[in-house]
Amino acid sequence: MDEVFVRVPAAVVDENGLQHVGNPLGEQRALAAGTAVAPLADRRVLAVSGEDRLTWLDSLVSQALAALPPGVSTEMLVLDPQGRIEHAASVLDDGETTWLIVDRGDAEALLTWLTRMRFRLRVAPRDADDEYAVVGGTSAALDGIAVADPAGVRLVWRDPWPHVVPGGYGYAVTEPHPGSTRDWAEAIVPRTALTEIADAAAQGQRALAGQTAVDALRVAAWRPRWSAEVDERAIPHELDWLRTAVHLNKGCYRGQETVAKVHNLGHPPRRIVALQLDGSGSRLPLKGAEVRNGDVVVGVVTSAALHYEEGPIALAVIKRNTPVDAELVVDGEEGPIAAAQEVIVPPDAGATANIPRMPRLGRRASAS
Repeated sequence: MDEVFVRVPAAVVDENGLQHVGNPLGEQRALAAGTAVAPLADRRVLAVSGEDRLTWLDSLVSQALAALPPGVSTEMLVLDPQGRIEHAASVLDDGETTWLIVDRGDAEALLTWLTRMRFRLRVAPRDADDEYAVVGGTSAALDGIAVADPAGVRLVWRDPWPHVVPGGYGYAVTEPHPGSTRDWAEAIVPRTALTEIADAAAQGQRALAGQTAVDALRVAAWRPRWSAEVDERAIPHELDWLRTAVHLNKGCYRGQETVAKVHNLGHPPRRIVALQLDGSGSRLPLKGAEVRNGDVVVGVVTSAALHYEEGPIALAVIKRNTPVDAELVVDGEEGPIAAAQEVIVPPDAGATANIPRMPRLGRRASAS
């Protein structure tokens, strides 16, 4: 918990960090406008040094990292042999070290896995949480922050979402994409910078936003997150995560066979949808709340938020064959909530004629 923010007027801080400073809807507006920044205690920083770091990571994860230039932002997934998502990280290299911004709940397991996969290569993954923290906002808002630059490259990760990066593919057909105007970046800062930010906020010299506002803007942009949308069955296709986290033409890695088969020959068994929720109630559904089509449970809510323009909204993962015009209902604590479905991943995503085909996999063994 970033206890330094307790002194900020109206701040609500819990074990997960700064939640809001008294006005979550206004904080959303300020974040979107670039006039506020958000301390992100729910993120954690890992660092990978060593000469082989980029080619090593490239051999293990879903993204092409072997030739990643310093200062260029991307993201990666670690998949299991069946193609299910195990870990996710935002990635930035400074020419000497590869920096990973990871959801806090995933960081320890990811670091353990990376350490186990070193073999004899010149790589050294480590936990950098004691040294660095993460602050989010627009690129312009972060210009005034004391960003870490240990190798002369400012460690600011700029979210590529929802643009389709080289080697990726987007299933969502909505134009413009709801996230197309979203400007989001995350800066790695020395931990001492948090005190400076908190002091400035306490004196009225800097505007802050909490994680409640950050998450509402993310949900409105249909942006998946490991801590919210990923469960033990999730594959990248279901969350439209091929667009920014998977390179479809890179070499072999663990789980690639499933990525190829689903993309080329089949359909993901589930699909992420956006839900416009009935706003007449006073509470949002909880994560894991069941989504129903009539009496049939077709999925679960993964994230829910009260957006400053759209009102109550949510992301949910539902069965692929759920009709796109189905009248859905979400189980709320105080009763059922009507939910209008917005298609993100369509039911026919995958083996459709207009999708570029991946090359056939070779016989090389992937990392186990």
